[in-house]
Amino acid sequence: MSVRNGLLALLSEQPMYGAQLRAEFERRTGDTWPLNIGQVYSTLQRLERDGLVSHVHGDHGEVEDTKTIPYALTEDGQAEVSHWWASATPTVADPRDELTIKLALAVTVPGVEAATLVQRQRTAALAHLQELTRAKRSGTDSLAAELVLERRIFDAEALVRWLDHIEGRLMAQPAEHTVRTSSQEIAR
Repeated sequence: MSVRNGLLALLSEQPMYGAQLRAEFERRTGDTWPLNIGQVYSTLQRLERDGLVSHVHGDHGEVEDTKTIPYALTEDGQAEVSHWWASATPTVADPRDELTIKLALAVTVPGVEAATLVQRQRTAALAHLQELTRAKRSGTDSLAAELVLERRIFDAEALVRWLDHIEGRLMAQPAEHTVRTSSQEIAR
């Protein structure tokens, strides 16, 4: 939904063609979310199918080069953007991310040192946090880029806190309770 709504928001300012939308989206999100031009055009096709955007035709009504056909919002598209701006965005954590799955399995698979995995991940997370902090100190060229960078910093800090929490849980948990085989679970 982010790309979809982002393109609609950009089109609320003026008609644009796909490459313009891609460049503006990337620039205004601080170049932190690169878009594939194919993704832009497939999103525009879905928006057109849903009646939210339409092609802007030339002076004589003919379709020009398909790569430079500007898209514009329809009335429904403008209503959709207005609704997006007026609504709170749901905060949804994805419990299916790879790290969550890896650590959940690590505490249940015999022979896996979950504490070692946590330490390795914390080291990587702290290195990433330092990288982000250096980027913030060096400054950004726009408020949008700075806001995106700060969000990434807060996410990295939260990850380190979560890993600290897991480490504490592992230290407090007796070893026999952290490793259960499938047959032990079935026997219950």
